[in-house]
This record gives sequence, C-alpha cells and structure tokens, in this order.
Amino acid sequence: MPSLEFLRREPDIRAFSEGETIFKAGETGDCMYAIVEGAVNIKIDGAVVERLTAGGVFGEMALIDSSPRSATAVAASDCTLAAVNEKRFLRLVELTPNFALQMMRVITQRLRRSSHH
Repeated sequence: MPSLEFLRREPDIRAFSEGETIFKAGETGDCMYAIVEGAVNIKIDGAVVERLTAGGVFGEMALIDSSPRSATAVAASDCTLAAVNEKRFLRLVELTPNFALQMMRVITQRLRRSSHH
C-alpha cells in the first residue's frame, strides 16, 4: 500500500471507539480518512472486504465522484483518523503531485483485489 504518512499531520483528527461506525454505505461523503492509529474494517453487505491499519486511507471515492458511500467503515479497534475534506483533498492534489499518484495507486489496488473475488 502506498505511504500517505504525511496525512497524519492533518488538522482535523477524529477518534472512534472499537465497533463504532465511521460512515455507512449510501451516505453522502464529505471527507476521506487516513488512519493515524488503530484499524478500520471496510464492509460491503455486512462482510469485511478490507482491514486497514495505520497509514491506510479510505472514503476517497466519495470525494472523487460525489457519489454516495459504496461501503461501510467500522472501527476495528479504538482508532484515530485524520479527516480530509474535499477542499483540502483538491489542494493536496494541486500542491503535492505525488499525492494524486498515491491515491490512484490505492484505488487501482482495491479495484484489482475486487476483480479477483
């Protein structure tokens, strides 16, 4: 998984308790998240399709295409997340060329994994 460690320094840091829902499939997404500490399960139709740990990102698709969330994210442990809203996301793409490439790699890896199931 590409390293997006610099997102740990984002100003909007949020804490979630184990078992807490971060967002649900079908909801409107106004931010993506980077995991600072802990783990998050990504679920589709109740089944865990991916478990992400520190340095992982999720929720980015809603910022890219403005569609409702395609999955549900649940804290797999107590966790700390950096929230990145659309304005900040677009600024990161503009100012950090490598950020856009890293996000494309994240999405490509998920697409490849999902096409193998």
